[in-house]
Amino acid sequence: MSNRNEKLASKIDIRFGDQVARIASTCCELTYELDRDDLLKVATALRNEADFGFEMLIDVCGLDYLHYGDTEWATNSASGTGFSRGVERKPVILDEADEFDSKRFAVVYHLLSIQNNIRLRLRVYTGTANPPIVKSVVDIWNGANWFEREVFDLFGIMFEGHPDLRRILTDYGFIGHPFRKDFPIMGNTEVSYDTEQGRVMYKPVSIEPRTLVPRVIRDDNRYSTDLRDANKDG
Repeated sequence: MSNRNEKLASKIDIRFGDQVARIASTCCELTYELDRDDLLKVATALRNEADFGFEMLIDVCGLDYLHYGDTEWATNSASGTGFSRGVERKPVILDEADEFDSKRFAVVYHLLSIQNNIRLRLRVYTGTANPPIVKSVVDIWNGANWFEREVFDLFGIMFEGHPDLRRILTDYGFIGHPFRKDFPIMGNTEVSYDTEQGRVMYKPVSIEPRTLVPRVIRDDNRYSTDLRDANKDG
């Protein structure tokens, strides 16, 4: 981590205390996690106060941590029965759960301070509510408008206080949120234009499910150190 980032981290720790928690980074990026109830207060201070000056919001990203860290298909031997989540889980149209795991969905904010030439990331979990919801930062950074619409469209995360929260990438009649981990890879419906009827037609998807992981692990010299070494000796 650079000295400039460490100086900024020191200022953030002094200013916000327990409101924010620093997250370890593998790519030397300064990242903090905070409660969704503190988001607007912290974001406003990061924008307005001279020590920070984060006047630009670069991006807003949604995250779905469902099955995060789980191995979908783990084996050290050849097999013909391995399948990925893309074909194992039955199609989902709407998530009917009463509530989610408190750390399933998160929203990440990428901030830039032009005056101080430094970047910062914030992560906020949405909690257990269904639908997941956090407060909109449009009144702090106008550029959040379309970013939040994209997160809503693809992840189903709501933004309280957004002036025009509606889909931005998928069709108006689209059902579900395609970036959720439990959304079927092949989708739920197909859309086509019927020239005879002169209108758009919707029907159940007919695309074959895709397998994302190999069904067989090959024990040849591309994968086995012993075989590769034996081949060199021969």
